[in-house]
This record gives sequence, C-alpha cells and structure tokens, in this order.
Amino acid sequence: MPRFRTALAASATAAAFAVLGPVPGAFAADGTAVAFTISDPRITESSGLAASRLHKGVYWTHNDSDDGPYVYAVDSATGKTVARVTMRGIDPRDVEAISLGPDGDIYVGDIGDNLGGTWPHVWIYRFAEPERLGNSTVDVVRYTVQYEGGPRNAEALMVHPKTGRVYIASKSEDGGGLYAGPKKLSSKVVNVFRRIAEVPWVTDGSFSPDGTRLVLRGYFWATAWRWSGDAPTKIGSLDVPMQRQGESVAFTPDGRALMYGSEGKNSEVWKAPLKGEDLPDSAARETAGSAGTGESGGKGPAAGADAAKDGSSGHGTVVVGFAVLAAIVVGATGLRRVLRRRR
Repeated sequence: MPRFRTALAASATAAAFAVLGPVPGAFAADGTAVAFTISDPRITESSGLAASRLHKGVYWTHNDSDDGPYVYAVDSATGKTVARVTMRGIDPRDVEAISLGPDGDIYVGDIGDNLGGTWPHVWIYRFAEPERLGNSTVDVVRYTVQYEGGPRNAEALMVHPKTGRVYIASKSEDGGGLYAGPKKLSSKVVNVFRRIAEVPWVTDGSFSPDGTRLVLRGYFWATAWRWSGDAPTKIGSLDVPMQRQGESVAFTPDGRALMYGSEGKNSEVWKAPLKGEDLPDSAARETAGSAGTGESGGKGPAAGADAAKDGSSGHGTVVVGFAVLAAIVVGATGLRRVLRRRR
C-alpha cells in the first residue's frame, strides 16, 4: 500500500501536467528555459543531478530503482551521454540522489524506501569523479547509514562543498526532516544521521558551490535556505518549471542558476536563474547587487509554486497553475486517507 500512495502522488503530478499542458510565455522574462533534453534511451527515471567539477557543461545523473549500479554523465550542450560508470560489486536497492564533495568525489545515495520507511539501513557509495569521460568500472567506498529515530524514506542527499559533511532529507506526505551525518563518514561502522530541521516533501536537494545556500525541491515547488553554522534558515519559495515529475535539482557551477530535472523518457532539464537573497553569497558579491544573470528565452513555459518575487507578469499563470495542481494533490491526499482508514 505505501508503494501505491507514492505512485498516486506521482500520478497526480503527471495528471496535472497533462491537464495544464504548456503555458505560453510564463516567466520567459526571467530567463527560465529548457537547457537540454536527456536523449539516452537508457535514462528513463533520472532521479538525481549534480554538476561535474572536472568537465565543463557535464551533469551526472542516474536512474531510480531497477536500473543497476550505473551513473551517467550527460553533456548539457547536446543532451547526449558521454560516460556510463559502473560501480563494481554494488547491487543497489533504490538509488535516489547524487552529489559531489569538496574533494571531487561523487556520492551516490541508495536511500529510497518506498515501503514507507522499513529498511533497517541504507547506503551511500563514493568514488572519485573520472578524469576522462567514457564507459568505465570503478571501485567504491560503501557507507552504511541509519537514522536517529528509525528508518525513513528519502530521495535527497547533499554533500556540503566546504566541510564535506553529508546530509539527507527524508520524504513523507506529512513532512520530512533534514538529517546530518557524522562530520566524517566511516566505512567500518554504521553512520547515524541525526535530525536537525523540519522540511516538507522533498525529492532532491543541492548546496550552492560556496556552501551558503541550500535548495530543496518537491514535485512542483522549491525552497531556498541560507546555510550558516551547520544549520539552515529558510529564505522562501522559488519559482520552478512545470515538469511531468520533478525529481532533481542542482546548482550550476557558478552558483547563479538552478538546473531542474524530471523523470521520464527524453526528459527536459530546465535552467532557472537566481537573484536577490536566493543568490549564493559569492555570486551576489560578483554581481554587485544586480538582478542576477542567465540566458533569456527558451522553448517553453515555467510554472512555480509561488509568484515571482519581483512581481513578474507570470504571476497570474503561476497562481492558476498551482491552484489546479493543489486541487489534484488535495484530491489524491483525500483518497490516500480513505484508503488508510480501510486498511
């Protein structure tokens, strides 16, 4: 039944996308646009996204469960896969997230638990980002993870780019939590992650390159947080593109924009420029208080959970779009409650 509830929420989002369809012109002025389309037919459930540190314009991604021990490097200029890395000796259960640490290592989160939080432990896999792109097989360091307070379902794993500390955001229809791992993970003992903050339903997250911002996203919303003293302080909601099943988010290497990904065959990755308080501190200093940068235009619409902070002309479209989404999700939530009462 928990699997059904998760699928129901995803179906509600897909239904909303089908009902609303493209909304011409929304947020075109702020530069939000499709950056690239993942064309690899093997990537049908892109569930995480992370910008490469070594290869300009390359983003790492992976499928959800049932794919195997694979991580893919996608060139944002073409949307084509330029490398598939196989993690040797790994039989993943439900890979949901990917992130890069300050040492350039790639962290892969085998942290999903669609049974409602029943696995006694989950895993994180770590390996050095390949210096050369191409198909390869790598050895990994495997970390065993448990949560303080018991098992959790989770889809977001973030490595802080300065301290190297790993964080996981749990996913629950009633709200989740942000969990901090030990200052240094150990492959020899179980790593206990402790709750440090309350967060809503989260499908992915990302730290800014300078470590001063954290962004968490759900299917059709995102929130920016200021990061200071190993703790988050909420800034506010971000405008996100309308996607079939919004699953991933990553900062661009310069910290000036976010990349939003979705599951599905030939899924589009959107680029959304940041401005104001949402800009990481280093990017804000570089722009000297400007409204932010980013390429304008794009081939389609963007819709968000809230109106644009600058009162852009897309406000009405966003409100209407979100109202429809909210109505569908409310209906799905009501159905879930009925089903729970029947069990």
